[in-house]
Parts: sequence; structure tokens; C-alpha cells
Amino acid sequence: MTYEEIHTSVETLVKKYEERDPFKLCRAMGIILLFQSLGTAPDAIKGFFLESKRIRTITVNSDLPEVIQRIIVAHELCHAENHRKSGIHAFHEVAMFDQTSVYEKDANLFAAELLLEDKDVLEALNQDTTFFTAAASLRVPAELLDFKFRVMKWKGFMLIEPPTNARSNFMRNMEVPENADYYC
Repeated sequence: MTYEEIHTSVETLVKKYEERDPFKLCRAMGIILLFQSLGTAPDAIKGFFLESKRIRTITVNSDLPEVIQRIIVAHELCHAENHRKSGIHAFHEVAMFDQTSVYEKDANLFAAELLLEDKDVLEALNQDTTFFTAAASLRVPAELLDFKFRVMKWKGFMLIEPPTNARSNFMRNMEVPENADYYC
């Protein structure tokens, strides 16, 4: 997907449901949210989307802090909304297809665009903080803010180069801080 397609997809959902909260969006869209204990190891499955017989579900690792679950659900919403016709019926961190990394990048960009409004990012950056402090104040990992920067640059915002270059699979091995309040 292009940046424009991702932006349009997010804006269409937000306008249609008048909502940015991924949990509430799932309810409004008829997507079943399932919470399953999947562990806290860095390589533990964080979440996945599955569609079977036109029933759409997102399973989220219930062992993760709610703020991380929120990011996972936003990420999986992209798969539910934009990758349904891809021929892949379950999305998760295990790379089964070469296309998976492209879909994961799309989902990260979508999550960043859904969860981080431009005005909030600019406000955090204008408080004379570092990139990492801005990410913490926005309650997201720095990698997700990097994805948001990419979309904002496409929109024409003049932003510095972030000190990180997030990969599409950054959530696969994302470590949850001992103090989950880090993102809260």
C-alpha cells in the first residue's frame, strides 16, 4: 500500500465510526477481540488476525500491558481492513510468505497513523524534547513514532531524521519494559 492509501484507509475508518480507539473500532466493525495468555518473552506472539467463514477475529496477548495491546490491535486492524483479499488468512509475526514483511510494514504505518494524530506529534516535538522523550510522552515505542514520521513526511511536514530506523518486524522482538508505566 502507498502512504496515501494507508492515510485514506485510516481516515475513512475514523470518519465512518467517529473513533480512533482500536478496541472500540473492533466492536463497531464486528471484529471479535480475543485475549489469550501467550507469554511475555521477547519472541512471544503479540497478536494475530484470522478470518474464517467471514468471521473476523483479532487475538491479543493478554500478558502484555494494555498500552501495548492497543498498538497490537491497531496493527491487526490493518490486516483485517486492508489485507483480507491477499490470500493470507492469518497474519502473525512468523514470516510464512515473502509478502509478509510488506504487509507488516503497512500494518505498522496504519497503526501509527491511527494512534498518533499529527497535531499531537507536533506538540510533543515542539516541547523541546528528544525524539525518544516525545515517543514516551505519546506512549508509544520509538519505532512506532518512526513509522508516523514517514507518513507525516509524505504529507509534507518538515521533520528531522529520527535517530532510529524501525524495521517492519519491530514488534516481533519488542521487549516490554519491566515498568509497564513507561508507555503510560
